[in-house]
Amino acid sequence: MSQREPVSLWQRLSEAGTLADRWLRGAEASVNLAALSRGSSLGAPVDELRGASVMVAARDQLPAALALIELDGIARRIVLCPPDLPQEHLASVIATAEVDVVVGDRCISGVARFVRCTPDITPAHRIGRASERTEWVLLTSGTTGVPKLVAHNLCSLSSAMAGRGPLGAGPLGAKAVWSTFYDMRRYGGLQIFLRAMLGGGSMVLSSAQEPVTDFLGRAGAHGVTHVSGTPSHWRRALMSRSSHKMAPRYVRLSGEIADQAILDHLHAAYPDADIAHAFASTEAGVAFDVGDGFAGFPASYIGRPGDVAMRVADGSLRIRSGRNALGYLGDEASSLVETDGFVDTGDMVELRDGRYHFVGRRGGIINIGGLKVHPEEVEAAINRHPSVHMSLVKARRNPITGAIVVADVVVKSRIAAAHKTDALKREILEVCRGALARHKVPATINFVSALDVGASGKLMRDHA
Repeated sequence: MSQREPVSLWQRLSEAGTLADRWLRGAEASVNLAALSRGSSLGAPVDELRGASVMVAARDQLPAALALIELDGIARRIVLCPPDLPQEHLASVIATAEVDVVVGDRCISGVARFVRCTPDITPAHRIGRASERTEWVLLTSGTTGVPKLVAHNLCSLSSAMAGRGPLGAGPLGAKAVWSTFYDMRRYGGLQIFLRAMLGGGSMVLSSAQEPVTDFLGRAGAHGVTHVSGTPSHWRRALMSRSSHKMAPRYVRLSGEIADQAILDHLHAAYPDADIAHAFASTEAGVAFDVGDGFAGFPASYIGRPGDVAMRVADGSLRIRSGRNALGYLGDEASSLVETDGFVDTGDMVELRDGRYHFVGRRGGIINIGGLKVHPEEVEAAINRHPSVHMSLVKARRNPITGAIVVADVVVKSRIAAAHKTDALKREILEVCRGALARHKVPATINFVSALDVGASGKLMRDHA
């Protein structure tokens, strides 16, 4: 592709499959891509937005997805604003990204122009030839401060999709119906949106206001074949009585550590599906996926030839590839990559028996009298107990050691009813003692009915 001839998302989407057979389906409305080829979702001619820095700010995913299709190759920059962005961070994001137009379903103060976007397609001339190499800006999640603004383009976001099978446009990609628990304005959800569109398939979009049972029923009704989510998303889905309403051929996990328990549960729930867990981050892009049924990844992935280079330094996974983000916007602009082009993901790994296992985030370590504990490693041990559905490990202050490890645990209701509470706690602690060093074993276990999961699909942690 030459610098003079950018290729837009719309152009690539049009070449990927027959538009009449392909749909974007939201909770309240659906849009056929052939209809979009003859009209527009925008309340203003798209050419009027040529060269603009646009913030896409819609409450629902469907208008946001439509705006993204229409604006790539037209706008200079598209900022994908997640609906859960705190109001106090909005002005900073607008200023850093130099936003001059808001496209969505609500006006935002501080921006001169607002263009409404809806699923109601009105007749319009088709989008003109792409003339911009549009910058796509994603906001990082998992921070208590102002989110970082990470810049990508269509090339960096889609380069992982060149292969065959469920990750690309091969036999399983064609005619696939994709869905995800993610919001497509986050990196994980955007990856699934692009896999659906560039692979010639359709997509069923989730809704933050939609109960899990309703989403699973809707996914099944629309014949979803490929589904993605975090391990926390999947644990909540498997707790639902509606988990059987869909029968996917491909199940994908990313965004959190996929421990052996959740992989085994998914294999049991969907025995005919290919189960894979992937590693990706907003900054580093998609690094790899693992489909052998085991947690972690083979040590042979480090240093292997290919378009993604990986290494482990100081216990942290580093990645270099054409899928890496272009950089941060604003004050963080020069801090994305190391001098040799690697991105430090901040995800800590340990080598055990020829396989690297993720143990947690660098910033999430609990200090127990000078000894380190990764909460995710303890959760993986707790989740092995057959009565446990999911768990959250955190620190509690202690005057002697500085902190102790405590765990909130959700148990499977039918199994839990047959156990005495104290006996079940003892069983869980025995599992932990068999798998963990002594200082990592929880001092306290609390049984809870549910755990909070954030808009990114990850467990809400004190450090996140």
